[in-house]
Parts: sequence; structure tokens; C-alpha cells
Amino acid sequence: MKNNVCILIKIIFWILFVGLSFCLAASPLQRDSGAQSDTTKITEWELSSILESSPQGMTVVGKPEIVYCPYGKAVQFDGQDDAMILDTNLLVNMHQFTIEVIMRPDTNGQREQRFLHFGEVQGERVMIETRLTKNDQWYLDTYMKSGQTSKTLADSTKLHPLNQWYHVAFVANDGKMKTYVNGRKELEGQIPFSPFTLGKISIGVRLNRVNWYKGAIYKIKITPMKLGPALFMKQ
Repeated sequence: MKNNVCILIKIIFWILFVGLSFCLAASPLQRDSGAQSDTTKITEWELSSILESSPQGMTVVGKPEIVYCPYGKAVQFDGQDDAMILDTNLLVNMHQFTIEVIMRPDTNGQREQRFLHFGEVQGERVMIETRLTKNDQWYLDTYMKSGQTSKTLADSTKLHPLNQWYHVAFVANDGKMKTYVNGRKELEGQIPFSPFTLGKISIGVRLNRVNWYKGAIYKIKITPMKLGPALFMKQ
């Protein structure tokens, strides 16, 4: 009798161990993003962890490098052919969302750089971009298209020095758009909006592989609700 109980306990333990191992083996992309229709899940990526694990559903373009930064490890993009493309769009079905990025735009990059792109290449999409000026500064440029309507938020007078770390946020709430740099609101606008239904994510370049980003990215966070600066990631 005791032997049978021991065997049963061992079988149960083995089943639990295998199940736990399977869960832990799931890729970071699968664990973080979940189903595209999940509009309740907060996704927070330390980009170096995603690059190191190379999860299923991610394509690495060029040779983005892991570098050390004040926060730990970040991913460096060379501004020529480095990017990460994910076969998922975390904004699908969301009426409101907040996209946050901790990043460092570097000098000697292209003037227009699409460092984060959600959605389709030409169809419905959100893009977060930098615009570099001749005096080693940059300003934020964001774009959203829903249906046949689109809106750009950009102001070339709101300049920031290059080669420094920044927190950038794009907040959308049923078509109401706001942008922030280091917790300070810069611009706002509005368009008629319907939630996205498909698409991908590209990091370091636009989805059609133009306008490459030169700089580093530490973390990306997507929250399925509108946030204010008090609830942003700590930099």
C-alpha cells in the first residue's frame, strides 16, 4: 500500500514539474502579449530580454546589440539596418491605450526615424518617431490612422538634446491623442477612431523597413487604458 502511495505521489509530482517547466519555457513574447483580443493585459518589455530569448514570432533584422545603460541592459540600433519585428499587434481591440518607451536617440541618424510602429504598413497604424535637427536636437513626432482619417502630432519648437535618456508616452482614448516627454505633456489632438483589428509591431524601423532608428531602447510598456504622468513608468 505504501509503495502504491509513493508511486502515485511521484507521478503527480512529475506531472506538476513537467507542466511548470512548459510554462516557464514559453517565450517572453507569448507570455507578455497573450491573445490579440486581450484588452486587459499590461505588457512590459525590457527589450534586451526579448532580444536574448528570441521568441517565436519575432524577426531580428541586422544586428541590434545589447548594451549597458543606467537602467541595466538596453538594445542599441545602428540607424542603418537594425530592427526587431513582432508578428502581433498588442493594440488590437483596444479603445484606449498608453504606449511608453524609455529610449535614447543618438546623433548622426536619419532626420526622420520611425522607432516604433504598430499596425499595418499603409493602413491603420500608430507610429512614434523622432525628428532630428541640425543642432543635435530632436523633437517627438507621433501619428495615428484609423479608417480613412489620420492625425499627426509634432512641433519642431519642442526640442530636446540628443544622446540623453528620455521617457516618451503616447496616450489614446477613443481617438483623443496626447504625447508626453519626461512626463510633460507636449501635444494633443483627436480623430474618429475604431479599434485596430490586425497588424504587427516593428521596433527600430517602420514596418516596410525605411526610416531606421539610431539610438538605444531600454523598455517598452503598453497599458490598455489611458494613463497620466503620475502612473507612467519610473525613469
